[in-house]
Amino acid sequence: MPTRCLDLILCWHFHQPDYRDYASGEYRLPWTYLHAIKDYSDMAAHLEAHPQMHVTCNFVPVLLDQLEDYTSQFKANKPRDPLLALLIEPELEHIAQVQRDLILEYCFRCNHVTMVRPYPAYHQLAELFQLAERQGRDALNYLSGQYLSDLVTWYHLVWTGETVRHQYPWLLDLMKKGRGFTLADRRSVYQLIGEVTIDLIPRYRKLAASGQIEISSTPHYHPIAPVLMDFAAAREAWPQCELPVEAAYPGGAARVRRHLDSALATHQQRFGAAAQGIWPAEGGISTALVGMFDEAGMAWSASGEAVLANSLHAAVVPDADQRQLRYRPYRVAGHKTLCFFRDDRLSDMIGFEYAKWHANDAVKHFVAELETILHQAPEHETPVVSVILDGENAWEYYPYNGYFFLDELYAALENHPGIHTHSFASYLAERAKHPHAAQVGELPRLVAGSWVYGTFSTWIGVPEKNRAWDLLARAKQQYDLVMATDTLSAAEKTAAEAQLCDCESSDWFWWFGGSNPRHSVESFDRLYRANLVQLYHLLKLPVPDALSIPISHGGSEAEAGGTMRRAS
Repeated sequence: MPTRCLDLILCWHFHQPDYRDYASGEYRLPWTYLHAIKDYSDMAAHLEAHPQMHVTCNFVPVLLDQLEDYTSQFKANKPRDPLLALLIEPELEHIAQVQRDLILEYCFRCNHVTMVRPYPAYHQLAELFQLAERQGRDALNYLSGQYLSDLVTWYHLVWTGETVRHQYPWLLDLMKKGRGFTLADRRSVYQLIGEVTIDLIPRYRKLAASGQIEISSTPHYHPIAPVLMDFAAAREAWPQCELPVEAAYPGGAARVRRHLDSALATHQQRFGAAAQGIWPAEGGISTALVGMFDEAGMAWSASGEAVLANSLHAAVVPDADQRQLRYRPYRVAGHKTLCFFRDDRLSDMIGFEYAKWHANDAVKHFVAELETILHQAPEHETPVVSVILDGENAWEYYPYNGYFFLDELYAALENHPGIHTHSFASYLAERAKHPHAAQVGELPRLVAGSWVYGTFSTWIGVPEKNRAWDLLARAKQQYDLVMATDTLSAAEKTAAEAQLCDCESSDWFWWFGGSNPRHSVESFDRLYRANLVQLYHLLKLPVPDALSIPISHGGSEAEAGGTMRRAS
């Protein structure tokens, strides 16, 4: 009698919003290259070390745009990221006040438990800063050029991935040195950052070409698509949701199609193959959006477990029966694109809980949970479990950037006789060979929602988020009027359209409201309003006074710094 098995689809989502100032070409925040040298590099290395491990890696195109832009900066040796440029600034003793402030503001932005306290020299820099900060601006100005040199070096050292340190032992020698870093030391770190960043996309392209991973995509600038298409979609799962004053986002469906078409076209150019599936931004999905995926020829899409629960409830499936129905793909009536739904609990265990566990215990628990799902599944069915989560922000909270957890997890899954790892694409290819091995559920419709709580409450429905939507909708009204005239040249229209794409990202709305840390909210608030201001400039229109007023201040100390959410 053949051994029963379970199909596991592990999907890592890689995304950073566009941090570029389109007017100057400079980067306003450094997170793209920092995650490149720490997380994207480590994730590639773990897969290279475990060639029997199959996963989906979802790259948002605007992240890839930025990685390619950083590649061009390194090749030209002309950094347009202010923090990166300061890493190789020869005379840190004599830099401008704004540059000093930049180093002091950003070079402690990380999880201090795993990235500052383990390193005595770096921890001492933090204590000196805190002491000086309590004394005021004059005391901060006494911090020397050598202090700034040590600080900017340490910050980039702790943002190097664990596998990068294994590959380049001289990084560990620098960490042992601890202080007194020279310009030559800083230039060595800068050069390594460039080498790692330049090599990233080719490494993932090679993994995809081997068939080990699938690279999937997301509409280009990560818009929260169902809401962009129709504000009222927010009321399907949350009927009491307060909507923006503006009745709708003008031409929202066409804008989503623009993001989708661009994503698929650039994916083909970068990876030499068409994307087979789409992870919509934040798992935000609706019946109308699935129809758009059908038209684009997508084989699969995915969302959160709560969206499935809401949709089954709408189909009058009793709650008691829903657990047995979770571990299968679904087809929405009248549509071809298959929909998968993440196991929220297992995804959140990796995202939040296992960081607190010993790696071996965490891996045993994860495997045992999968074995339990298999044991409880009907005998005639091969359950498919989708674990989908952020592939970058979680590791900051793990010891050693999650090195031991990921290494042991991949080893355990590679060698487990009852668990078969797949990408979504390889699962569908295997299913086509054995159509009776897995059930496909049917849904009359999808109740629109996201992976966070099954609603869109993270992006719309509170005053600050709604105000942001109103500002965007009014800008889009003006955009449409100008684009219908001959006021702008073709090049100017192209620039305005790119700027609008950036403004439509879901990330701005994520941060607004009182549930996130003040410094992060204010940073993203400034970025969002600056993007809208630039859009008006490109349209050659007066900038509304409303854009000089902050939208949100935040104030809460959110889990994981607000960069991730639990599903429930």
